[in-house]
Amino acid sequence: MGDFILGNAVLVLPDRLVRGALVVAEGRIAEIREGADLPPGALDCGGDFLAPGLIELHTDNLERHTEPRPKVPWPHEAAILAHDAELAGCGITTVFDALRVGSLPSRKKGRYGEYARALADDILGLRMAGVLKIDHLLHLRAEICSETLPEELAKFGAADGVGIVSLMDHTPGQRQFRDLTQLRHYLMGKHGFTEAEFDAHVADRLALSAEVGAAHEAAAVAAARRLGAHLASHDDTAGTDVAQSAAHGARFAEFPTTPEAARACQAAGIAVMMGAPNVIRGGSHSGNVAAETLAVAGCLDILSSDYVPAALLLAALRLGDLWSDLPRGVATVTAAPAAAVGLTDRGRLVPGLRADLVRFRRHGATVLLRGTWVAGQRVA
Repeated sequence: MGDFILGNAVLVLPDRLVRGALVVAEGRIAEIREGADLPPGALDCGGDFLAPGLIELHTDNLERHTEPRPKVPWPHEAAILAHDAELAGCGITTVFDALRVGSLPSRKKGRYGEYARALADDILGLRMAGVLKIDHLLHLRAEICSETLPEELAKFGAADGVGIVSLMDHTPGQRQFRDLTQLRHYLMGKHGFTEAEFDAHVADRLALSAEVGAAHEAAAVAAARRLGAHLASHDDTAGTDVAQSAAHGARFAEFPTTPEAARACQAAGIAVMMGAPNVIRGGSHSGNVAAETLAVAGCLDILSSDYVPAALLLAALRLGDLWSDLPRGVATVTAAPAAAVGLTDRGRLVPGLRADLVRFRRHGATVLLRGTWVAGQRVA
C-alpha cells in the first residue's frame, strides 16, 4: 500500500468535474489538486475519469458462481474468489453479498434448500485470510414466503457483521409478481411448469403465506434490529407496502415496481434503488416500471447491478447523461449507497476518505475500465 499520485485525470467530485490530480497516502485520499499540470512522479491518467469506487448493495452474482448450471454446485471458495475478481474488474470496491435466508425443503416442485450460513462462513473466512480483492459485507435476503426463515436467521449473530436485511416476499399475486401472467411466463419458461403445476404452485404459496407470512416478516424485522443491520424493503408496489416498510424502519427500497410506490418512498424518506440492467435494457424484465421513468421523475437514488456487475458503472453514466449531470449519476453508485447503509468513510472523492477509486474512459456507448483501487491498493 504505497503512496502515489494519479494525475491528468477528470476527477468526479461530489458536485462537479475538475481536471486535476489525486494524492493517495496510507490508503486514503490525502489531497486533491486542481489543474492540468502533471505532478512529478504521478501516474498519467491521460484524461481518463477518476471516480470513487462503486458500492453494490444487492447482487445475485455470487449465486451464479456457486451454481453455474441448475443443480450443479461449485466449490464455495473458488466461486467467491471468481465473484470477487469479477466485481473488482467492474470497478466495484464494496459489495454486500446477498444471501437468501428462508428455504422450501419439503416441496416437491420448486424446492430449494438452505445455504446462507455455510456460504457466509466461507466469505468471512476468506476475508479474514486477506485474500479478497474488495470489501465484502453480508446482506441477508429474508424470504418471507418460506418454511425455515426464523431458524436460518437465528444462525447469524453480531460477530457476522451483517449490514443489510431485506424483506423479500414472493407470494404470487403481489409485489414483483402482482401480475400472475408474468409469474406464469417466468415459471413455465425457466422451470418448465405445466399449467396444472403452476396452478398448484400458486395455491400452495398462498396457503403458506397465509400461515407464516406475518410471523416471518416480524422475525426478519426483529433479526435486523438484533444484528444491527440496515433494513430494506423489496418490490414495494402500492402505497400500503411503503407505509408498512416505513413502519418497520426501512432505510431504502429495492426495486419498487410502480411509480406510485417510488413516490411514496420519496415522501417517506426511503431511498429508492433500481436495477442497472433495467437502465441498460430500457425496462424491467418482469414488466414493472422502467428505471428511466423514475429517474426522469426524480424518484431514483441508488443503482444496483442486480444480476449483471458490469452494468453498474455504465448505467450510472447513462443516468448522468439523462440528467446532464455526471456527478449526480455517479453518486447513485457511490455516495448514495454509502449513505443508505451508514458507510461514512467512502463513496466520495474527499480528502481523508478511503482511497477506493475507479479509473475509466468512455468508448462510444459503453465504458472501458482502466483501474480499480481499494484502500489505495490496485486490485484491477
